[in-house]
Amino acid sequence: MKRETPAARAPAAKKRFGQHFLHDPRVIERIVRAVDPQPGETLVEIGPGLGALTRPLLERAGRLHVIEIDRELLPPLREVCGDAPGLTIHAADALRFDFARLAEDGSPLRLVGNLPYNISTPLLFHVLEFASRIRDMHFMLQKEVVERIVAAPGAAAYGRLTATLAARAQASALFTVAPGAFRPPPQVESAVLRLVPRPPPFPLASLAAYDRIVTAAFAQRRKTLANALRGSLSADAIAAAGVDPRARAETLAPADFARLADACPA
Repeated sequence: MKRETPAARAPAAKKRFGQHFLHDPRVIERIVRAVDPQPGETLVEIGPGLGALTRPLLERAGRLHVIEIDRELLPPLREVCGDAPGLTIHAADALRFDFARLAEDGSPLRLVGNLPYNISTPLLFHVLEFASRIRDMHFMLQKEVVERIVAAPGAAAYGRLTATLAARAQASALFTVAPGAFRPPPQVESAVLRLVPRPPPFPLASLAAYDRIVTAAFAQRRKTLANALRGSLSADAIAAAGVDPRARAETLAPADFARLADACPA
């Protein structure tokens, strides 16, 4: 009789959690090489699923925190990882998780995860709330989202997400992943993104003001800045900040939005 594998006994992927379990060993190895975990580092995996990436990360780093919302996946995850003493499982929702408590010893966190597409953007902003505690992040996301994050001004994919993240982290698209690398395969391509938190790479007095300006500008992206920002800045004030009030949001670099934010009344 053929022995059943842990993966064969595992619960089916759940749509409500946006689950697509990574299984391609070539992709797994490529992600591990990109992360390059070292012994003693504090690694945190978000959404380990069936543990395909968990085990090689744990073997390289020696210790690993995993955050999994689906409690039905915890038994097969433990089975895949055995009795590894360095594994700490947190049965929790990553969108509400306090990542700061994993860095209480002062060690910077290194985050890794195959993020559910349906919560990827809010999850990115949640983890960036703990940016001062994070060294870097390597996330699998929908390819379209990664293209938006790394887009250049003037590109079709450039938008609010691009500009907002640009003030918080350095983003690099590493490689794409075909649907067949997952079970079940998603209907879109995926990509691996590296994010390195850092302060804004341009003068900026208020991140909150920057976010408001970016949001207002892209909320009406077909309109000129003079019209889109009418409630915050006059055309003369936009021009005084060194930005053409006739321009549209998608043509502005993040540093341009910073100048507009700094021109806003306190």
